Amino acid sequence: MRKDEFNPELHNRLVTAESTQHSALSTQHSYWRSLDELADTPEFREWLHREFPRGAAVWEESQSVSRRQFLKLMGASMMLAGLSACNFGPPNEKIVPYVRQPEDLVLGKPLYYTSAFSLSGYATGLLVESHTGRPIKVEGNPDHPSSLGATDAFAQASVLSLYDPDRSQTVVHNQSRSDWDSFVREFRAALDPIRGRQGAGLRILAETVNSPTLAEQLQTVLTQMPSAKWHQYEPINRDNVRAGATLAFGQDVETVYHLDKADVILALDADFLSCGGGTLRYAREFATRRDPQNMNRLYAAEPTLTLTGAKADHRFMVRASEIESFARTVARVLSVDVGGVQNFALTKRMNGLIRDLQAHRGSSLVMAGDYQPPVVHALAHAMNDALGNVGSTLEYREPIHASAVDQMQSLRDLVADIDANKVELLIILGGNPAYSAPADLGFADRLSKVANRVHLSLYSDETSAVCNWHVNAAHYLEAWSDARGHDGTTTILQPLIAPLYGGKSAHELLALITSAAEQSAHDIVRAFWQKKNGPSSGSTTLSTGFDAFWRKALNDGVIANSSARPKSVTLNRDVFKQAQTQTPVSNPPSLEIVFRPDPTLYDGQFANNAWLQELPKPLTKITWDNVALIAPALAQRMNLDNNDVVELKYQNRTVRAPVWLMPGQADNTVVVQLGYGRTRAGKVGDERGYNAYLIRNSNAPWFDVGVEMRKVGDDYALATTQRHQTIEGRNVMRAGTLKEFRANQNFVREMDEHHGGEIIYPEYKYDGYKWGMAINMSACVGCNACVVACQAENNIPVVGKSEVLRDRKMHWLRVDAYYKGTPDEPEAHFQPVPCMHCETAPCEVVCPVAATTHSSEGLNEMTYNRCIGTRYCSNNCPYKVRRFNFFQYTDYETPVLKLLNNPDVTVRSRGVMEKCTYCVQRINRARITAEREGRRIREGEVVTACQAACPTEAIIFGDLNDANSRVVKLKASPLNYAMLAELNTRPRTTYLAELRNLNPEIKDE
Repeated sequence: MRKDEFNPELHNRLVTAESTQHSALSTQHSYWRSLDELADTPEFREWLHREFPRGAAVWEESQSVSRRQFLKLMGASMMLAGLSACNFGPPNEKIVPYVRQPEDLVLGKPLYYTSAFSLSGYATGLLVESHTGRPIKVEGNPDHPSSLGATDAFAQASVLSLYDPDRSQTVVHNQSRSDWDSFVREFRAALDPIRGRQGAGLRILAETVNSPTLAEQLQTVLTQMPSAKWHQYEPINRDNVRAGATLAFGQDVETVYHLDKADVILALDADFLSCGGGTLRYAREFATRRDPQNMNRLYAAEPTLTLTGAKADHRFMVRASEIESFARTVARVLSVDVGGVQNFALTKRMNGLIRDLQAHRGSSLVMAGDYQPPVVHALAHAMNDALGNVGSTLEYREPIHASAVDQMQSLRDLVADIDANKVELLIILGGNPAYSAPADLGFADRLSKVANRVHLSLYSDETSAVCNWHVNAAHYLEAWSDARGHDGTTTILQPLIAPLYGGKSAHELLALITSAAEQSAHDIVRAFWQKKNGPSSGSTTLSTGFDAFWRKALNDGVIANSSARPKSVTLNRDVFKQAQTQTPVSNPPSLEIVFRPDPTLYDGQFANNAWLQELPKPLTKITWDNVALIAPALAQRMNLDNNDVVELKYQNRTVRAPVWLMPGQADNTVVVQLGYGRTRAGKVGDERGYNAYLIRNSNAPWFDVGVEMRKVGDDYALATTQRHQTIEGRNVMRAGTLKEFRANQNFVREMDEHHGGEIIYPEYKYDGYKWGMAINMSACVGCNACVVACQAENNIPVVGKSEVLRDRKMHWLRVDAYYKGTPDEPEAHFQPVPCMHCETAPCEVVCPVAATTHSSEGLNEMTYNRCIGTRYCSNNCPYKVRRFNFFQYTDYETPVLKLLNNPDVTVRSRGVMEKCTYCVQRINRARITAEREGRRIREGEVVTACQAACPTEAIIFGDLNDANSRVVKLKASPLNYAMLAELNTRPRTTYLAELRNLNPEIKDE
């Protein structure tokens, strides 16, 4: 809870809680979810005492409540519940049937189309579900090497962006409504004199281009007009990765990792489980090696806790500026001639790490993060070379991005040309550089010097506001294109719906420059691939013709044999003699600022996506805001607490931000999150959080020393779900080490004092199906893809920040973050918690109207039109997985949002309880198919939304009556346990305890 004054006792207890065991809660169980819980503050105890703290104020009016008062209150609550359930439902609407139903359309049966979702220049393959011409849900394409059938939270939420009513709906000229035809006329008039000067004065600014067709179009522009220039910039780029490869090999290469072959992994500030090229595949490969029979070992060195660091067996808390010296120290012992003088002390823990790498030559892997400078990437390449890992756990391929340039330098060059009055026509293809460009470049202010400025964008955003022309862009689900995955594999993007607002693609805009007549994106993309597969290409597809090739590419979602070719490289062994330390280091250490993309909004492009705004961030569980993360020790020295506002001054620029105490963060480090502080994002994203771009510098875009931080005396209400559904005094986590498991495979079951006993309910024999779920916590990486997938599948509304502050979020599935140990160096764990579908469900016996019942297949079901809103079921649920619609959260008025809803799932109104259903609509869909074919539902035929999205296959669902099903085999594992088994609820959802593969040489120093 927020306190007006600094509480030194709190901080002293945080620092000494582990050693002195002053915390009452820590003596009951070893896991904690928040620093307040660890310290056992009076405010936290009060929070636990009142289950509905902001709704119980009426009870404070008197120390005692009479029977008359109690009945009066209950009568009023029952009346309101009945009114809310009956009288405030969705509006009556007419249903109009097809006059001529499309031939290939079967009502109620979805169709699936292949496409791909791109982020920061890398595509992941998708299967998009469409109902009556409406795309409503995305799944991963199992045939695409970058997705392997999984998705991330950004891809899942992209469907909401398609139907966002705040998307730009028209062409805008000088802030006034216009149209495409008017734009074409004036654009060509402005372009004609430039064309006559061979393109002098024309500049094109694009994000990272991973479309082969778009790359060729841009090259065609430069061929036709050689004096024109093509620039690239986006705030989350791969400049350091490319520069590191060039430093190590003298040329750019694409590094492809094979984590399934790695026994030992060292991540140097590399959060490969969070986001980036190949993340979904890397997470899957990593998780396959967390099996006790053949378990890998992960080391992470990082300045702040990440998903990768949370899964690490051993984690080194290292400031961002010290990662280079850490890497040099490790490399030197591995016989790499690193040159220079490192100032990182070689500790016993590091010696254990190095010996582990040496013992696994050819089966180890060193990865450097995108945020580290080129020299760290070169060091990683050198260490992999010294360990003999090249060709085994990693390989090098040809670059997959066209014109892979230093994007920061490219933006600087564009700014210099603008200052020199060399730019007459600037075309900005996507992105939002007026918002996201580094502050020292002053890009937004300089744009006014360009006579003609065109911005193609999904939203009329900050960049559009300073451009003459804004062209509304088509969403990727509305347009034809192509895109390459992390290994170069190409996918043809096909539209699933006509552009809702007549948007145009980058292909169509560039066609105005390269051709005499307007062309459709379909014709442009098809012509490109027809040329590549024409008579001069020697392609084997000629035997069946291009049409067959095209149909197969659209059907499969991948173009066969399109991955980047392997590349042989030679390490420059003298590179470190030439390149000395590149990172700023202060002695003694001064306060360091670290810039990171926001876990849910990324670089700010998803600011108007309400699903992502309300998605709790994996480690802090904060929603609707960004914060400045600081270590508890730094907070103690500076008299700071959660929600305090500080002023950050860096490079003579300032910004104000609320702070959040982050366990496991390096001392003297403040981490700021990009993506907030938008002013023209839309109704959802405007004026939320602070804009960290205002103090970002192009010379040090990821970290630097010299930031000043001071407390300003204000506080800021942050909505976090970390303390929601706190289960007081109960140890719901099970975790151990691989050594413990091998010594005693029953150690997990022995952790429980109670395993359940006799029950008063009669046993029920399930003759048909018996559905159940198992969640492997060794595989779960806490990425939250399952949460957004559940939201998209089940029409779950957002409630807004004010309701989250009242503990009223609506997610049917949550991923709890637990910590163990001290706040300075904690061990982190993730635990997804859906409805348990208890065999003896406590919620069912207390419902006065039988709204929640048990099915003949073991599902705990909700009948919405019976529910009268007593919330007894929620009070009686020990797992806190039921959600109540306090208000009319669903938008029934905005026409375009009606297209978003899944027709197989009821859209709930206010006044009803809702929760996870095990995706019963998917079960019924499979049942109908099986009954039509006269058979049982097959194993793997029912895949829940959370299971389908999970990149690590941590969630497995199936029929417990099928002895050969995966879920039965997992539940037979000695690692399997039920949460709160002592309560005898007999949940159908159980867990496999998490194991860590600790190095026996490494002990706490």
